[in-house]
Amino acid sequence: MRFHYLQHVPFEDLASIKPLIQSHHHQLSVTHLYQNQALPTMADFDYLIVMGGPMGIDDVTQYPWLIAEKKFIQQAITTGKTILGICLGAQLMAQILGANISPNQYREIGWFPIQANPAIQQTKFSNIFNTTNPVFHWHGDTFDIPDNAIPVASSVACQHQGFFYDNRVLGLQFHLETTFTSAQALIQNCANELDGSTYVQSAQEILAQPQRFSVINQMMGQVFQQLFISNH
Repeated sequence: MRFHYLQHVPFEDLASIKPLIQSHHHQLSVTHLYQNQALPTMADFDYLIVMGGPMGIDDVTQYPWLIAEKKFIQQAITTGKTILGICLGAQLMAQILGANISPNQYREIGWFPIQANPAIQQTKFSNIFNTTNPVFHWHGDTFDIPDNAIPVASSVACQHQGFFYDNRVLGLQFHLETTFTSAQALIQNCANELDGSTYVQSAQEILAQPQRFSVINQMMGQVFQQLFISNH
């Protein structure tokens, strides 16, 4: 199987997803959009992963490659690709599917629990998101749930934490792929967002319990298996 991913900034890569792909000996390719690399054709890949980034979905003046990226993602959805979008990636997919994107009431950064939506329990992801363990967040914007999509979960700070569309397009606002090392990179590059507001933890709090990353990375492995592997 051929995986392709879209990366928006140097410091936010596949993290724990990369070894999942490599351990199964799948092919892996990438477009570094921040380097203005060319996007592939639909025939060049089977599965798509759209990563996060600090920019907003409509910051096209500063990041003009967003225009081509949106067309590319829309084409991938239309042609039936299986897609995972994380944070910014999920917001881009939600907008393409007709949903509204807006600033969330709260910035949400750090470890906070999610509450699984009952509807997601009736899908291939049953029980994965039904966890008492906190998951990792780093976002200021949110999305509405697209029409005909199944909501994944909510948190106290953010009502819409994910959606599942057409049994093959999964958008997650939270981060299951983050490792201790990739969290350090986020902190180093986005420290200005650690503003001490209601749902923003300090760098020390984020890194205080390294075992938490192993827990969410295991969840990422379950999501990866169900979305990309089990039914293909």
